[in-house]
Amino acid sequence: MTGAIFPGRFAGKVLVVTGAAQGIGRAVALRAAAEGGRVLFVDRADFVGDVAAEAGGEAAAFNADLETWDGAEAAMRHAADIFGGIDILINNVGGAIRMRPFAEFEPGQIDAEIRRSLMPTLYCCRAVLPHLVARGGGTIVNVSSNATRGIHRVPYSAAKGGVNAVTQSLAMEMAGRNIRVVATAPGGTEAPPRRIPRNADGDNPDERQWMAEVVEQVKQSAFMHRYGTIEEQAAPILFLASDEASYITGTVLPVAGGDTG
Repeated sequence: MTGAIFPGRFAGKVLVVTGAAQGIGRAVALRAAAEGGRVLFVDRADFVGDVAAEAGGEAAAFNADLETWDGAEAAMRHAADIFGGIDILINNVGGAIRMRPFAEFEPGQIDAEIRRSLMPTLYCCRAVLPHLVARGGGTIVNVSSNATRGIHRVPYSAAKGGVNAVTQSLAMEMAGRNIRVVATAPGGTEAPPRRIPRNADGDNPDERQWMAEVVEQVKQSAFMHRYGTIEEQAAPILFLASDEASYITGTVLPVAGGDTG
């Protein structure tokens, strides 16, 4: 883990971080723990327990399939049971499964993209609300994407557009209960090889070419003409989750080198 650490920023706070086994979610959860938070690392990958063990302190892991309501509800209940409540939820599950022109998507593939990149956020937002209300308030940070404008991933774009809509509507609805709802919209991000691939079937030659076209489009659309780092994505997520952002709600913050999506 690299990047600036703010000791004590999350002292006394309970955080649930989903998609915490790898990538951005891993970085966010580890840094939140390093900054004093009691963190539940949630993922359907079995090795999430190994990641939580890296954090030390008051960190725990929970395996759940957040594409289901039962998984989302169980994860929030577990956090509340072991830590006594929940203050912050960071929804990080998602990611395009396939890159291909929309005319090449099969109906089942469209459904899979929506399940992967919208439903975990939608379910977890709903599942955490009673816990935040019981706490007298709290914060939800959704990890969206600037790919609401981009090529070869229309179903993923639709899912992330849904995340943006959930963020803004829920923020308006829950402001009177002292609950903030915000989001970041990451652009292309350099990350270590995934231990669990985004597409379990593997990419065919056409998909590899379409992926290369996506990478070029992402870099050209960004003013900085490069991918960001995981640390550059984790930092704004944790800022929005913290009390430093107490007057920010309903905002979707692009973190994409100038590409607003």
